Amino acid sequence: MGKVLIWGDVAFWLAVLVAAIVRGPRTAAWVAGILIATIAFPLWIVARMQLGSAFSFRPQARGLVTSGLYAKMRHPVYVFGTMAALGALLALQIWPVFVVGVALVPITLVRARREQHVLDAAFGEEYRRYRERTWF
Repeated sequence: MGKVLIWGDVAFWLAVLVAAIVRGPRTAAWVAGILIATIAFPLWIVARMQLGSAFSFRPQARGLVTSGLYAKMRHPVYVFGTMAALGALLALQIWPVFVVGVALVPITLVRARREQHVLDAAFGEEYRRYRERTWF
């Protein structure tokens, strides 16, 4: 199911990005959104793939991934996924939808905190050392 889920997500956000590229006036917001999304989107895919079987929707300690993008940051799926989504929504220039996207960012922060608590409980000192040498 994991690979199907990843590629389903990829297909959805790729469709949003393509719609953003094709749609609407070529404003500064459009350029910024396309730039952000085209940089963040592939990094999000890489992060999801590097997470592998440790990925879950609910916080679970399936494994502590500390290599690849995870060697520098604890939550690259959240960071790059949020950036890609907001970039695509910015490029679409449908402002109420963009505002909703921004308003959902705190939910991502809460999810990251919950995940950190689960990993800390499961991996203890190993996770705490990992947290000290990584960003968000």
